Amino acid sequence: MVMPRILLAGKPIVITGASSGIGAATAVACAKAGMPVALAARRADKLEAVADTIRSAGGRAVAIACDVTDPQACIDLIDRAEQELGPIHSVFANAGYGEKVNLLEVPDDRLREIFETNFFGTINTIRPAAERMIERQAGHILICSSCLAVFPMPGYSAYCATKAAQHHIGRALDVELADLGIFTSTVHPVGTRTELFDVMAQRTGSQPGSDKSNALMQHPDRVAKAIVRCLRRPKPEVWTSFPARHGMLLAAHTPRLTTFLLKRFAKPAPAQARASSTTA
Repeated sequence: MVMPRILLAGKPIVITGASSGIGAATAVACAKAGMPVALAARRADKLEAVADTIRSAGGRAVAIACDVTDPQACIDLIDRAEQELGPIHSVFANAGYGEKVNLLEVPDDRLREIFETNFFGTINTIRPAAERMIERQAGHILICSSCLAVFPMPGYSAYCATKAAQHHIGRALDVELADLGIFTSTVHPVGTRTELFDVMAQRTGSQPGSDKSNALMQHPDRVAKAIVRCLRRPKPEVWTSFPARHGMLLAAHTPRLTTFLLKRFAKPAPAQARASSTTA
């Protein structure tokens, strides 16, 4: 059954992690579709730059500094977004980061930190937004997961675990809220040309270029366009690469072959990153 096309003009969206990368590209794409946009992240200066880009093109945007690990800050984010832009139609929980560190070498505090941002930050973001949507019996929740949500990668196990957790709560929410007229979609990009790898390098000492294969990298605009299409015609999952989606589904059904290939071709975390993780 094909969903009817939803007109997005005038329907506000809140986007976390909107200061760069997929979040910023999605904000611009949503604004082009006529959606007022509330941009949230910790870096207020970069948020304002994205908001200015939207305003200069004739769109509506408000920049709101927010740390998604703070539940009250997320409540305040949704409150202010509705005060500035009106009842929100959608929320995109996009804030997050990754690390390349082998699992047994990650201190407990680092494991909790990545879950606090990627997983609990998602919960903190969508809870207050969902409360408003439930009252109005309408809305669309989007969660930025990853292709690695269904494909555990050596060196990225903690990151993969957070993305799998996001994927599962998103799929569950889509069923739990369906009778209330609320859609939930998980977004599964492959590698994108964003700051993710640079932040990863800063945190672990790995080389940013070592994880970026040009053949597999996508521009954030490609992900943003796919998200706008999903907002117009909601669906449970957004994949930006047909080969990645089906290749990873195949991998899930052939675990021995997948393990063999990972052992042969996947690179472990570099020694410098391992040393960094154990002394953090």
